[in-house]
Amino acid sequence: MNADANSQANPDSSADPPQTEEKWGYDLYPERRGQKYQPSLTKIALLGEGRENIDKIKCERNVWNCAQKSPIVKLMLAALKSSGCEVDLSRHVACEVCDISVSGGYDPELNQVVVCQNVARSEGMTQGVLTHEFIHMFDYCRNKLDFKNIEHLACTEIRAANLSHCSFLSAVGQGDASPFKIAKAHQDCVKTKAALSVMAVRKVSEPEARTIVDKVFDKCYNDLEPIGRRIRRNSLDMHKAYMERFAYGYD
Repeated sequence: MNADANSQANPDSSADPPQTEEKWGYDLYPERRGQKYQPSLTKIALLGEGRENIDKIKCERNVWNCAQKSPIVKLMLAALKSSGCEVDLSRHVACEVCDISVSGGYDPELNQVVVCQNVARSEGMTQGVLTHEFIHMFDYCRNKLDFKNIEHLACTEIRAANLSHCSFLSAVGQGDASPFKIAKAHQDCVKTKAALSVMAVRKVSEPEARTIVDKVFDKCYNDLEPIGRRIRRNSLDMHKAYMERFAYGYD
């Protein structure tokens, strides 16, 4: 399971050492394998849980709205369709209750994006989750990435953070940028975001995650397909990328 926390980029695919009792991130998504989330009475009283059905309806509405209105989500859907991996929202996107440490994920075994309905509650957050996870789906579709290979995992997390996450404000929030630390702030933000995602899925230490990210960074960071540009906050970049989709052969 690829947690959210390559057309050109396909790093060394050497096999990882054997793992035992590896959960591959599925423990962050309790409903992934048929389990039903059951909030405790304490959580219902103190945290307002117990409204999962209502949250699911709101989440599914946000997903539908993004697919109809968001330029960046529509671009990703077009790219996936043109690559032979057309998305059926009812089949390939699921709203579920997740661990609060994640807002979404991609399940390559079921080829399905998870939107965490208890975390990504707004349409804006849902747009970010869909864009991020559709990049993982695109990488899996086009390049048959092995998400259990930690270098492949790091590469697709670099691409998703690079293309959909790391605005200047995001970098500031992660501590990778400030008014006095602007140079390479975007790259540092991408490295931090990717390392955190690798740590969430593989339960490795931060030094190990950062070493893997650094190893594949340059090649994966420079692969901008299918969006073609890094999206800046409060800009027309999403609309420009959508209008330029024909240059990549995406209808």
